[in-house]
Amino acid sequence: MRVTREGAAWNSSPVIRVAAAGDIHAGGPGDERLVGVFADAGREADLILLAGDLTRHGAPEEVAALVEAVQELETPVFAVLGNHDWHGNRRDELTDVLSRAGIRMLDKESAVVEVGETSVGVAGVKGFVGGFPDSALPDFGEPSLRRVYAETTEEVEGLARGLDEIAACDVRIALLHYAPTSATLDGEPPGIWAFLGSDRLAVPIAQHRPDVVFHGHGHMGTFKGLIGEVPVYNVAQPVIGKDYEIFELG
Repeated sequence: MRVTREGAAWNSSPVIRVAAAGDIHAGGPGDERLVGVFADAGREADLILLAGDLTRHGAPEEVAALVEAVQELETPVFAVLGNHDWHGNRRDELTDVLSRAGIRMLDKESAVVEVGETSVGVAGVKGFVGGFPDSALPDFGEPSLRRVYAETTEEVEGLARGLDEIAACDVRIALLHYAPTSATLDGEPPGIWAFLGSDRLAVPIAQHRPDVVFHGHGHMGTFKGLIGEVPVYNVAQPVIGKDYEIFELG
């Protein structure tokens, strides 16, 4: 399996085109553009992936324009939530609104879609914090800190289950909000890396070796990194500098 950004090609068939973006932050100025943005993405891609932070503050009413933008699409849309989407503590309401609009919301689970004769599996988790070598949160100390560690454990285990469920798919994608590697956080202040992701999320990725990983969250990070030989892309809109990035998987 090879992955390339739009414009490159190789002699392999079929090619699956994915439109990926994170950190849309709907619910503020510019929402009127979403209908056109998603219509364009739907024409260009076989599926659309949203890497969390769909809203600014996690209020269900913030996704009104997003709902309008996706409800007429025939292109499958998959998404995970981000930290902004949890801020208002209305996660269930928000997920319900988005699901009824036709977005397949993934929370420590997987989904499979057929694109022609190609099966595409997506394993989706929010991910969580914890840090990276030299600044990682241990499973030790106050109960409140250990609960943070335990929540990251749940995300890691959910990602492992999802990747196992899609193991037989022709194309396998991991979709997160938080970063599973510091390689895509270069550019962010190192002092906040522990709050931007955890390398514990890299363990199931290295074990299952999906074809590609997408995440968001690190607005000042780096576009591409690797976990072993697995390409990892930070598709936060401030990083890609546009509404979405097109990837060709084949």
